[in-house]
Amino acid sequence: MNERFSASGLMNPFFPDEVSFGDKGVTFTVKKLFKSNDNFVFYSDISGVEIENSMFFATIRVIPRMRPEIIINNFSKGDAKRVKELILAKVQS
Repeated sequence: MNERFSASGLMNPFFPDEVSFGDKGVTFTVKKLFKSNDNFVFYSDISGVEIENSMFFATIRVIPRMRPEIIINNFSKGDAKRVKELILAKVQS
């Protein structure tokens, strides 16, 4: 499974956050003006996923075991729901 989701370009058109799914884990890329952070987490290390919905966009909060939570912003509500479903499906299998 090699799916990729990008945050909305409306809030941050040049540096959207991304979520990339691989066979063993998921990579969260949080981009800023002059840097970006890539966080790779094995599916087995994820203890939970939360979605915080606003009027137009959603924030995805991933809770890994033994690490600080990862927060990625400005995803469409549909993409956020799909990301959560994919992560939870891999975590449970």
